[in-house]
Amino acid sequence: MATRFVDERNVDFLLYEVFDVTSLTRYDYFGQHNRKMFEMVVKEAVKLAKNLLFPLFEEMDRKPPELVGGEVRVHPAIKKILKEFAEGGWLTSTVPIDQDGEQLPAMVADLCEFIFASANYSANAYAGLTRGAAHLIESFGSQELNETFVPRMRQGRWQGTMALTEPEAGSSLTDVATTAEPLENGHYLIKGQKIFISAGDHDAVENVVHLMLAKIPGGPAGVKGISLFVVPKYRPEADGTLVANDVATSGIYHKLGYRGCPIAQLSMGDKNDCHGWLVGEAHQGLKYMFQMMNEARIGVGMGATAMAGGAYHAALEYTRTRTQGRKPGQKDPASPPVAIIEHADVKRMLLFQKSVVEGSLSLLTQCSKYVDLMKVTQEAGERKKYHLLLEILTPVAKSYPSETGILAISQGLQCLGGSGFCDDYPLEQYYRDCRIHPIHEGTTGIQGMDLLGRKVMMQQGKAFAFYTEQLRQTIGEAGKSKALEGFAAQLEDAVGRLEQVTRHQAGVAQSQGAEAFLADATLYLEYFGIVTIAWQWLAQGVAAQNALEKSPKKKDKGFYAGKMFALRYFFAYELPKTEGLEKRLMADDRPTVEMQPDYF
Repeated sequence: MATRFVDERNVDFLLYEVFDVTSLTRYDYFGQHNRKMFEMVVKEAVKLAKNLLFPLFEEMDRKPPELVGGEVRVHPAIKKILKEFAEGGWLTSTVPIDQDGEQLPAMVADLCEFIFASANYSANAYAGLTRGAAHLIESFGSQELNETFVPRMRQGRWQGTMALTEPEAGSSLTDVATTAEPLENGHYLIKGQKIFISAGDHDAVENVVHLMLAKIPGGPAGVKGISLFVVPKYRPEADGTLVANDVATSGIYHKLGYRGCPIAQLSMGDKNDCHGWLVGEAHQGLKYMFQMMNEARIGVGMGATAMAGGAYHAALEYTRTRTQGRKPGQKDPASPPVAIIEHADVKRMLLFQKSVVEGSLSLLTQCSKYVDLMKVTQEAGERKKYHLLLEILTPVAKSYPSETGILAISQGLQCLGGSGFCDDYPLEQYYRDCRIHPIHEGTTGIQGMDLLGRKVMMQQGKAFAFYTEQLRQTIGEAGKSKALEGFAAQLEDAVGRLEQVTRHQAGVAQSQGAEAFLADATLYLEYFGIVTIAWQWLAQGVAAQNALEKSPKKKDKGFYAGKMFALRYFFAYELPKTEGLEKRLMADDRPTVEMQPDYF
């Protein structure tokens, strides 16, 4: 078992040197905080992760949840974990102080989430789902719904979920078939099925509160007729007692990975006694749910980054202690074998992992900063800019870590050779756990269509313009440094080519229609993702060079040198991949559109 799962020094580097989280304390909203407090919060997160979450990482995988007599039994430690999260304020870390929260910047709270997910993604998922569901009720629900459900959720006593997927309506929410019949008392009778519901039922809490999409009969067709409901497993009565709400768990899924958290199949209304409470206005459910979905998409990217990070540290630890072979040029067979980290190809694999993990984490922290700036910026135009930047980066923040995280873990496994394929080491579990992330919260294909079909075109390309403006701002800063000017020129070239490809794709939409336009949206997303991570590495390079020029302590020189080598690696090995993607995206032939099903 590996002994390390997170690099605390890198967390500090992002918070204080790249993104300057303490600059937020100039605003009244975050004025009660300071660096010392942020450091204390991160230290406590690491302590909780090391002492409670990480020791259960393998055990929760080996002893997955079971459905026994209609009840889902999870690892007994989950109840303690939720209690610790509630008492420690981790379920309310970004909630305003006047609502009994800690009012932390998202940058700090999200990097603590990264630490928890690095230690044990399955265990952390319970809390993350509850936090998102409570925020959704708080944002759009009535005062009565807030008072009834949110406090108990934030006390860790009630689980929260998001219940979208159905047997015949996966990503296509147009086809949601769950119904909600209105009653005279303002409730709705819910009837239908939901599948793949994370933490959808378990015995570590007193109740499970589903945020569920359903259609009210007679409403508009398609997604315009979707409404959002609170549907608890047990409905609270006026006197505070809980009554079974006709929500049955008909099964749990046996999964490749992510085994510590149950994924349930639910059946509602088999006895015509499942009650739901409308959140907000009727037929606005998808709009409301997108708040939780977008938060969850960034959370999925964070989870994938965390898993890839844990795998990277396990591989790094192994390669430093495993000796095998000799360096080229060492001819004496009697000379001692070297640690495999000395071999160039092993260093290549480690650099790939480092560049993916630390580049992805930087992007996710960038997104968190936009969330923070939206809260404190008074000028409406600036708030709109940060909102649009978050919109355009969300599909990238979800998909790049998810797709490349799997590749990074695979390279980590490769570093271990045959041992990596065995469960004596954690790499195989990280590999299995991470594979769900390109599927969770909208597949990579959906993220590609969202980015190309909606985000880069929204408001006449305003989000895309803000995005390239941000990249060129970093390019300008880097261009002032002799050590970085070459990388700045490379990224400027890549941004210009991305703009050209984007214009070409817009022309395809006009001349050839939506199918041709979106046929290679996933490749466009890949291209966009590589350029975006290159931007984040250049931003880290600026911070690293600034630190090196100020003559940091000797112990830190290796850290900053490592950052510069990872930057060099990404620009030399990963950024050139955009040239092949550009060739495909600028081509006119459409084999995937023209291919007929009968030809397979």
